[in-house]
Amino acid sequence: MNYIVFDLEWNQCPYGKEFENPRLPFEIIEIGAVKLDDKKQYLDTFHALIRPVVYRKLHFQTSRVIGLTEEDLRKGRPFRDAAKDFIAWCGEDARFCTWGTLDLTELQRNLRYFHMEQLLPGPILYEDVQKLFAIAFETRKERRALNYAVEFLNLPEDGEFHLAKEDAVYTAKVLQQIPDDVIREHYSIDCYQNPKRRDQEIRLRYPDYEKFISREFATREELMSAGDVAAVRCFTCGRNVRRRVRWFTDGSGRNHLAVGYCEEHGYVKCKLRIRESEGGKFYAIRTTKHISEEDMLAIRKKQAFLRLKRQNRRRK
Repeated sequence: MNYIVFDLEWNQCPYGKEFENPRLPFEIIEIGAVKLDDKKQYLDTFHALIRPVVYRKLHFQTSRVIGLTEEDLRKGRPFRDAAKDFIAWCGEDARFCTWGTLDLTELQRNLRYFHMEQLLPGPILYEDVQKLFAIAFETRKERRALNYAVEFLNLPEDGEFHLAKEDAVYTAKVLQQIPDDVIREHYSIDCYQNPKRRDQEIRLRYPDYEKFISREFATREELMSAGDVAAVRCFTCGRNVRRRVRWFTDGSGRNHLAVGYCEEHGYVKCKLRIRESEGGKFYAIRTTKHISEEDMLAIRKKQAFLRLKRQNRRRK
């Protein structure tokens, strides 16, 4: 297995969101990558400038950040050629690594736009180096910029930030500092290509929580009425448990919470995040973890507050 640490730069519609192509809001214009072996030792690099065909004019923010000009990009390669070479260079036994969650999704979106999604079937397991840095060196929920991590770890700053090749190198250097057990136990999954059928559903078990990714449903209501999706299961023994806090929305309309109680292992919190696929259907990402009685009471209090808030809104 090799780690493929990559970074993308992309352009967007320079004339405003109302004029963008909804199938491709961000068009990739640069790919930079570093290949490390399973010991995180350097093997090779990849770099490609890409000639845009959807947004040929650079958005002002893009040109300000990345330091490339439209003339530079006119000398670039077609996306199809660059993407084929990149996927071939990655090899079959590749574990993708990115800073944050966006790059892998946008790579798949661009592949789909150019009818190349078969080159990279998903869902895809990957390493979110930004998250791993937070777990290893700060707090689990903190999310820092790449230049912060480089400075925090006292790594040499040999190039500019916000260039795909340089950012890939910096991300690889950060990855090399992260303990192997943190990498092994806290991998991520990208669901841009989400499960469609029951036999494609995914269950992932981490040291302190479980993640379940459901099949697609036609509506949100159908999803929430599916017994296997809305079940509250004990994280330790896997048994369905009685709910102490019934499912309720956190106010966003996308996230739902519930709490169950296992007689043997205590309280378990379930969080259900509803996502809409590009085809207009819905699937859920459910995470389950153990919590304290104090945490349960706080969630019950939040449920009561939101219920009262909705009641007051209806009276007006």
